[in-house]
Amino acid sequence: MPVQLTLTFIILGITVVLFMTNKIRADLVAILALLAFVLTGILTPVEALSGFSNSVVIMIAALFVIGAGILRTGLAQMAGTLLLRYSGDSEERLFILLLVIVASVGAFMSNTGTVALMLPIVISIAISINSSPSKYLIPLSYMASFSGLLTLIASPPNLIISQMLVDNGYEKLGFFQITPIGVIGVIIGLIYLYSIRNSLLPKGKKASNSNQAQKLSTKQLAADYKLGGNLYVVKIPEGSEMIGKRLAQLKIPATYKLCILKISRKSKEGLNLLPMTYQEMAGPNSIIQPKDRLYVQGSADNVEQFIEDYGLAMERGTSETDELVSKQLGIAEVLLTPHSKLINETLRTINFREKYNLNILGINRQGEYVVKDMSKQKLRFGDALLVQGSWDSIELLSRETNNVVVIGQPKEHASMAAASGKASIAGAIMILMVLLMVFEVFPAVISVLIGATLMILTGCVRNMDDAYGQINWESIILIGAMLPMATALENTGGMVLLSEGIIQLLGGLGPLGVLGGIFLLTMTFGQFISNTATAVLFAPIGLSAALSIGVSPYPFLIAVAVGASMAFSTPVASPTNALVMTAGGYQFKDFVKIGVPLQFIMLVVMMIAIPILFPF
Repeated sequence: MPVQLTLTFIILGITVVLFMTNKIRADLVAILALLAFVLTGILTPVEALSGFSNSVVIMIAALFVIGAGILRTGLAQMAGTLLLRYSGDSEERLFILLLVIVASVGAFMSNTGTVALMLPIVISIAISINSSPSKYLIPLSYMASFSGLLTLIASPPNLIISQMLVDNGYEKLGFFQITPIGVIGVIIGLIYLYSIRNSLLPKGKKASNSNQAQKLSTKQLAADYKLGGNLYVVKIPEGSEMIGKRLAQLKIPATYKLCILKISRKSKEGLNLLPMTYQEMAGPNSIIQPKDRLYVQGSADNVEQFIEDYGLAMERGTSETDELVSKQLGIAEVLLTPHSKLINETLRTINFREKYNLNILGINRQGEYVVKDMSKQKLRFGDALLVQGSWDSIELLSRETNNVVVIGQPKEHASMAAASGKASIAGAIMILMVLLMVFEVFPAVISVLIGATLMILTGCVRNMDDAYGQINWESIILIGAMLPMATALENTGGMVLLSEGIIQLLGGLGPLGVLGGIFLLTMTFGQFISNTATAVLFAPIGLSAALSIGVSPYPFLIAVAVGASMAFSTPVASPTNALVMTAGGYQFKDFVKIGVPLQFIMLVVMMIAIPILFPF
């Protein structure tokens, strides 16, 4: 055996062992394997890095952004609520219905896209029923893989074998020609996953509703500080004497003992061309404009006097506490550190508003909430302050760790606020992306990039920084580093060796024996390299094996497509497994104990089904 071929199998073997031991992070293991191939001369640097330019890697990164938009706009929660309504109180019915929906969606788009779109929905559902996402995410990934066999466009291996047939003078596969195989796979997968859901699937810990907490925490803060009865919204009518004046000129705090927290007005912002309300924190230099809405904090009597003196209009039917949070402005709770310079100082003397560009709405002093005459209160250690202002100012305050500690994650709150109320927009973007992929208007990666870009432009994802922050870089590095391993096997002649070995070993058993060998080998290698790479490498082997024994190539190429899609036993070959691994908190062994039995079941079932549906 040539030295480089031996080295290739050694590197792959060590890589698999490291993946299984789980002592080194999976993405670091993949990088080490990639470096080993380069240092041994098996791959050139260009070949080694080619995986990171692969369209699959780009598409997965963009799908993370789309998933973030679906989650933050509340679309995932809405879909989960609808699903829960149809499933009733039965967790078993929910489990089955969820997998059926995944299979239906996956029939018309890639399994990776299906998982990326369904992932936030499934997590939202698990949280809402106080269950662990780990109970649902492996089934989600596996069912998405089965759905890849339902139509010609649902999985790259289907397109690869169809093109292989055309290139060799055979009829290409029809759009639904492979569907019967896919239906069998979905049924078997559904029965298996339902049967083992309480035995083999990790129970995990009950998920804390972190996303819901981020979304509701601002409302909870407003309720805790009893702001509802202390906040008012007044509107500036046309012709008001306040128009054109700065707030400093009006001397509202001194005259009425009121604090103007923010000003909102209709506007358009940048590329966010949808009708929206622009909001800014009120300051001494803020200039009043017609139809401005002022958010005023103070007593009811003082507010009424203010409205009467200036001829303003009180807005009715408005939930002031809900509107404290917007794309531009938000609230957060701040704790004083033990050695804070703010202790024993009053809000007036520390010039908190001028220094941090934030308003203080209330003080929590050992469970007692102070919202009136706060400027005279001396701050004490243990006090919590409710602050309000721009998200950027709150984020800057969070870095002031010597004096204060901001509770929670301002960036997450800001992102949720920016996407609030845009679920219909996120849904429309998702539908557009699916249609572009179904009708093949553009290559799949371009359709996904269009969807991700629209999520950002419409504000479903706050900005580019937020978009980059939503990408799971561990998954991206892992997949990009693993893709070139197929090239290493091809360069060293490993694939040719395997093809010849199958025919020599199993040729005496007839077409069914060779078919079983092709399926088993494809499925085995499919655990460690992508389904696309597996299909590219084994489609010629399957075709060659069929022609060498004088039978139809269709069952052999179908076996390659099915085997390449059965990546259930490891998290590294299938992007869908990589996507759910981190989200579900799975280990390598979880995929082994759940996936290996399923693969043996599918081997037996497909050796019966494929020859019947695609005769030799």
